[in-house]
Amino acid sequence: MAPRSFWKGYLKLSLVTCPVAMTPATSENEKVRFHTLNAKTGNRVVSQYVDAVSGKPVDEDDEVKGYQRGEDDYVMLEDDEIAAVALESTRTIDIDSFVPRDSIEWIWYDKPHYLTPNDPVGEEAFSVIRDAMASTNTVGISRLVMYRRERAVMLEPRDRGIILWTLRYGDEVRDESDYFGDIKDSKPDPKLMTLVTKLIDERTAPWTAKMIDDPVQDKLLDIIAAKKKGRKRVAQPKPAAAEPASNVINIMDALRQSIGSEGRQKRK
Repeated sequence: MAPRSFWKGYLKLSLVTCPVAMTPATSENEKVRFHTLNAKTGNRVVSQYVDAVSGKPVDEDDEVKGYQRGEDDYVMLEDDEIAAVALESTRTIDIDSFVPRDSIEWIWYDKPHYLTPNDPVGEEAFSVIRDAMASTNTVGISRLVMYRRERAVMLEPRDRGIILWTLRYGDEVRDESDYFGDIKDSKPDPKLMTLVTKLIDERTAPWTAKMIDDPVQDKLLDIIAAKKKGRKRVAQPKPAAAEPASNVINIMDALRQSIGSEGRQKRK
């Protein structure tokens, strides 16, 4: 059974409007989660805001947002002042503009959501918007209040639905030239390229979600299962520390050894 939608509202393009529902495309519900406990009593530990100077607890009604302008000097903002600059509507995805589908690089993508029609009557309008974007190879850009913040979002047609991606803010993505700019623009030896390409070919396989399983999660579940049964889990030996890599002077020899090793493993 598909999870219940966590957001319901309207998709709007000019005068075309249709009711939609949205559900996060990813989930961490199956992840092992821990609570912090008092080891002496077994009771849960709760967090509480305290005054940094007096050390006394702060009532929720006395909590305000503060923007630091100097040492121990803050501009205080009330919740209604912050809310006043947010979007008027938090329930309408009004598509402001469209851009070529491949013009937004992956680094701007934040969190994906499934967007679906929420009423059979509005399904035709939803389908028209979706198919028009697909046929023009474009994605829609809008703004929406989600997770208590106003966010830029991208609407991407996908199969019979639409993927709504929240996008990172402009000041959240660092300029790649600050990191890649000092790398020399030199072309590698063609012979090296041939060997590396062969190594890639030998390791190429169809994509499957099994490639990104979480082994730590499985081990934690084993420990929890053992503790539920009242027995101690046999401690696994720690992996030996990796030997420091020797200085590889001849890249050609290293690649040939790698390819030979790959071939032997496949024959086993």
